[in-house]
Amino acid sequence: MIYIMLPAYNEELALPPLVARIDSVMKESGNDYQIVVVNDGSSDATAEHAERLSEEFPLVSITHSFNRGLGETARDGFEYVAAHGSPDDIVVRMDCDDTHDPKYILDMKARIDEGYEAVVASRYAPGGGQVGVDWYRRTMSRIANLLMKACFPIEGVWEYTSGFRGYRVGLLQDALAIFGNKFIDLKGMGFTGTVEKIIKLKMMRARVTEVGFVLRYDRKPSESKVATSITTLGYFVLIAKYIYPWGDEGKLWQQRIAERAARVYGPDGMLRAAAPEALKD
Repeated sequence: MIYIMLPAYNEELALPPLVARIDSVMKESGNDYQIVVVNDGSSDATAEHAERLSEEFPLVSITHSFNRGLGETARDGFEYVAAHGSPDDIVVRMDCDDTHDPKYILDMKARIDEGYEAVVASRYAPGGGQVGVDWYRRTMSRIANLLMKACFPIEGVWEYTSGFRGYRVGLLQDALAIFGNKFIDLKGMGFTGTVEKIIKLKMMRARVTEVGFVLRYDRKPSESKVATSITTLGYFVLIAKYIYPWGDEGKLWQQRIAERAARVYGPDGMLRAAAPEALKD
């Protein structure tokens, strides 16, 4: 099963065609799937569209009464999938604004089938790129990614800010068991949670890789919701918080991570043939 998680805030224009394109890709590839729309207090017709689409497609909708931000929205979607999915299932988190092409889901699934636990759709990997992004956003994004690469290096990964990612559900189940509600901790600091998740995966020693994708910002029908100044501040807070696992809580995380690693990985660092059950609280 592939779960496709869509955080949505005022995406009445993009949601219906995106769901139809996801359905087409999944049906053509023969993959069972479920779409999970997390409507973050939209003031337009996003909620109504999601309800209507659930009658035609395998789609469930989670609705916030008020806008809570991307961090809490992503957390709620991941918690839903962790509760309903099996460890060997896959969850793909996409933007809901039609800038992420569903065809890349198949590339991410292929890498997870090879034994990776998380796959980033990257503008900086071979075959990647971006269309319709102005020079300022290109420059700021590149600087942010180079900064995170320097502070939290992951072999083979250069894209830290892309929210288009695929994960083994078992990895998310373990992450939620290890970090609890702090898997995505900086919920009120723009899009910081996107980077925070990959930092937590590095802490967990997860096997992470990239596939190239082209960000199609020219297809975005809604206004950008990125608060650049708040998100930039959040990146520096992340560096201060996680460059080293401070305090008793950090020690507890390290202990849980070591216990997970002993169960999940073989002596060669690869996933064991039969993945163990996710950690329990």
